[in-house]
Amino acid sequence: MLNVAIVGPGLVGGALIEQLAAHLQSPRFGSLPIAIVGLINSKKMAVSAAPFAASDLGDWKSRILGDAAGSADMAQFADSLAKLGAPTVVVDCTSSSTVAELYPEWLARGLHVVTPNKKAFSSDLSLFRKIQALAGSPRGPSVYHEATVGAGLPVLSTLNDLVRTGDRIEKIEGIFSGTLSYLFNNFSAPGATQTFSECVGVAKASGYTEPDPRDDLNGMDVARKVTILGRVAGFELGIDTLDVENIVPEALRSVASADEFMSRLPEYDDHFAQLNSEALASGSVLRYVGCVDGASGQGSVKLMRYPLDHPFAALKGSDNIIAFTTARFPSPLIVQGSGAGSAVTAFGIFSDLIKICERFGADSK
Repeated sequence: MLNVAIVGPGLVGGALIEQLAAHLQSPRFGSLPIAIVGLINSKKMAVSAAPFAASDLGDWKSRILGDAAGSADMAQFADSLAKLGAPTVVVDCTSSSTVAELYPEWLARGLHVVTPNKKAFSSDLSLFRKIQALAGSPRGPSVYHEATVGAGLPVLSTLNDLVRTGDRIEKIEGIFSGTLSYLFNNFSAPGATQTFSECVGVAKASGYTEPDPRDDLNGMDVARKVTILGRVAGFELGIDTLDVENIVPEALRSVASADEFMSRLPEYDDHFAQLNSEALASGSVLRYVGCVDGASGQGSVKLMRYPLDHPFAALKGSDNIIAFTTARFPSPLIVQGSGAGSAVTAFGIFSDLIKICERFGADSK
């Protein structure tokens, strides 16, 4: 049995619980024994030597993390998991740098780690190297983080396969933000009529953006994903070394609230309209793209132009698209699809759990 403990069961963690609970009740359970034995949020925690019942998982907020649950204590939680004996995975569904810094401790205690949390793999390079070293043993604990880039899309697994088979990475280029994909797919297209501020307003009202859209428009989320890709490809990238274009108008970067930002954004519609008209006049569209250059080992995050016949120009909705140009794939290998949302992110996590289950031969005993 592969034990699973979830840290931060919010939207993504909740979706993962639903998927795992459905798996528990499926006829395939015997061939893929994965079960939840621990949950912890900011207030409550519960750890069990026996898997939680599917019926309890259906109402986990009250039946597992209800009044009878213990007070949250991350150290005690990890200690209890380490004593279970069977292979155990800690799934960090938070975006906390504090939790990410605990990975080396968990790994040293034999706990596997699966996560969509980008902080451990894009922050201090020393933390990334420490995690790599601890997870490097063939039969030691594993770290999988497919969902840190592209949610459920096979982005990191594809890159890992390219690197491990000795291919030479020449360029990694992509649209990594569902929010910015949606914005520019709608704003910068032949025949589009909405102003930039109107597109941002629709995206915000539809739930595509962060509560403060500046957290999307400043490019830092894309920068973290580019950093992760660069490091997995073998380059010593850091967010502080990337060339990141913040497309928030400078005068609006320090305004007090998201409401004030949204009310003043129309003042800059002419600026974005000019950029767009210049691109369209040259037969191109605007796309916000992250890139890792294999020749220099450097990365960038910028607003760029692409001709109308380019795959990036043809993207629809809020999809992500990533192109790997390598010695073996001079015509880029492209991964495309939904790169955001709790269900697809949970799918990426679940896929990583299956890899650990298969790697360590967890059985139904």
